[in-house]
Amino acid sequence: MKPMRKAVGLWLLSIAGVILAMVTIGGLTRLTGSGLSITEWKPIMGALPPLSDAAWADAFAKYQRIPQYIIENRGMTLDGFKDIFWWEWTHRFLGRALGVLFAVPFLFFAWKGAIRKSDWPRMALLFVLGGFQGFLGWWMVQSGLETRVSVSQYRLAIHLGAALILLIAILWVALEYLRDLKAPPRDTRRAFGFVAMVYVQMLLGALVAGLHAGLLYNTWPDMDGRVFPEGAFSASPWWINFFENPGLAQFDHRMLAYATFAFAFWVFANGVRLKGWARKSAKILAAITTFQVGLGIVTLLMQAPEGMAAFHQITAALLLCVAVWHAYELRYSKA
Repeated sequence: MKPMRKAVGLWLLSIAGVILAMVTIGGLTRLTGSGLSITEWKPIMGALPPLSDAAWADAFAKYQRIPQYIIENRGMTLDGFKDIFWWEWTHRFLGRALGVLFAVPFLFFAWKGAIRKSDWPRMALLFVLGGFQGFLGWWMVQSGLETRVSVSQYRLAIHLGAALILLIAILWVALEYLRDLKAPPRDTRRAFGFVAMVYVQMLLGALVAGLHAGLLYNTWPDMDGRVFPEGAFSASPWWINFFENPGLAQFDHRMLAYATFAFAFWVFANGVRLKGWARKSAKILAAITTFQVGLGIVTLLMQAPEGMAAFHQITAALLLCVAVWHAYELRYSKA
């Protein structure tokens, strides 16, 4: 039975890999302005792209009715529309494929007894969370179809946040099946605190992206010669600036990056005292954090080109995965 348990772990790890791909393509969809190119939500029939000239013309006509086309992309050709359409279609297709890739192997492994019956409710919850994520994606798209030229930064952050929760949960269960460690649980508050910090930092990154704040204050370590952005609390009530003021959003993202960097080396300093994979994962965590901070600075200085911005996002997701892995190893490591 043990090889079958390993197979379950590898299956779940592959599901986590698909989610990482979706996060990456979702970031590129946003960066290329492609997220509003499909103006309808058809969970079943939407799996097929336009297959005829008439179908392409119909899809393009629907896009031409929304504010993004009218205000920003008026005059776009059909070929230009196809370029942005395929990004969004691929993102949605991966979401649909994820449901199949989860459901079919689950039924097989459950039939074979590789997944304990006590784990069935947990697996079902993961499946439901995946489906709910699809609904959140459409809810996010809807925010940009009537009055806005892009999606709401709030809904973008919620959509990303839900995807990351699903990623964390699937990765943890995968580790339980792959590693199957038996040592008594250790104190993991520090490790889970780091997971939470990376998670919040990624949500702040979504606000920065949604507000296009990465195109402002492209100097470092100052902000165009300032320590604090100009007009950071210009909107009323004052607290709304944390969510709607681009300069303050970028400032918050910078400050939490510094705090995350310091926290990572606190985790590292304690992790090197451990043994085995708990020690190795602490080292990898510190290395990726260092790389991510440097990548973020370079991305900012270069005014967030699409490729580097996407690379910055996927590195953040990988850091979150490593943080979860370290928390698992620390929880069951031997002193």
